[in-house]
Amino acid sequence: MDQAELSIEQVLKRDIPWETYMNTKLVSAKGLQLLRRYDKKPESARAQLLDEDGPAYVHLFVSILRDIFKEETVEYVLALIYEMLSANPTRARLFHDESLANEDTYEPFLRLLWKGNWFIQEKSCKILAWIISARPKAGNAVIGNGIDDVLKGLVEWLCAQLKQPSHPTRGIPIAINCLSSLLKEPVVRSSFVQADGVKLLVPLISPASTQQSMQLLYEICLCVWLLSYYEPAIEYLATSRTMQRLTEVVKNSTKEKVVRVVILTFRNLLPKGTFGAQMVDLGLPHIIQSLKTKAWSDEDLLDALNQLEEGLKDKIKKLSSFDKYKQEVLLGHLDWNPMHKEANFWRENVTCFEENDFQILRVLLTILDTSSDPRSLAVACFDISQFIQYHAAGRVIVADLKAKERVMKLMNHENAEVTKNALLCIQRLLLGAKYASFLQA
Repeated sequence: MDQAELSIEQVLKRDIPWETYMNTKLVSAKGLQLLRRYDKKPESARAQLLDEDGPAYVHLFVSILRDIFKEETVEYVLALIYEMLSANPTRARLFHDESLANEDTYEPFLRLLWKGNWFIQEKSCKILAWIISARPKAGNAVIGNGIDDVLKGLVEWLCAQLKQPSHPTRGIPIAINCLSSLLKEPVVRSSFVQADGVKLLVPLISPASTQQSMQLLYEICLCVWLLSYYEPAIEYLATSRTMQRLTEVVKNSTKEKVVRVVILTFRNLLPKGTFGAQMVDLGLPHIIQSLKTKAWSDEDLLDALNQLEEGLKDKIKKLSSFDKYKQEVLLGHLDWNPMHKEANFWRENVTCFEENDFQILRVLLTILDTSSDPRSLAVACFDISQFIQYHAAGRVIVADLKAKERVMKLMNHENAEVTKNALLCIQRLLLGAKYASFLQA
């Protein structure tokens, strides 16, 4: 059978020749006695044995994994440990018992990540994550000894899964699942960033369609949220498409826990670097207003939405006049704010329209095609005419973008304000900058 498709149940149906291992001194007489009491017994009996003698069983299982390399036996012991911890994850504390202070309980699992088949890799990874998460945070130094190297080794394997998964459908989900709990650890964050893990994580952020992919998306966003507390990671998040991707997720997701973790990430990032300006550019103020109208039950989410809304309002106040103008255009609702008719605004900012391949000019033209608001249509026509007047190549650029046909359609609009400004725009487009100054609105 393909090892990748093995289940815990199938593995635990095997009969392992424990007596043979005792005869060859790979298992002690005491170990064999413990195994006979435990193996193939009902869950309640196993639970009682773990309550009474848990550290001894951990020592036994770790010793077997250290000393025996037969694949079927390694899989079997991993299945026993996995079953024991998945039934009660707090049992992972047994691996940190004082009686095991001189035992390297991490080593076998770390080694098996790289040496085993997929069943062995997956179970070793999950078990390692449980053991690491359960270690005493302020316990004695011996228990935490060498943990940094263990974490770095695990992060290296997790990043390898994100880059080139060992299993086509389960490699990435298991890596993300472990990272979503381990990125709370400062050493994991720094190792993950140093291994270029953030670059591997960001492309995975995209809206989910199935329940399974929704859980994966939640865990991916949880990883980004945890990284939003770590400055070196923030530097990369600022220069990648993280904000665009998270914005798409929050616009398209109805799952409350996904929306919450993305909004909490935005709240963390808002005061840092250029994130606030990026959020404004992406139309986040409008998205927040829309999200606030929905019936969320999570108080943390509602508080975060309110805080983010207030923070974005402050950010917009501090943005330059062109940033404010850009925000207005990107939201698609134009009005006769003073800057539209201020000559100084156009003289100082007309070259800013060249950014991102004339993005703002293209959005103005899109407003002409899509808006049903007469005020927005009138202002968009006027602004395009202003661009023609103040940009040295304005007439040519606007003509190349096929603006003439779009504006001409508005010449017969039922609203007088729209037709007046459409006419002005056409006149400036046809006459060019040389004569445009005679056609002031």
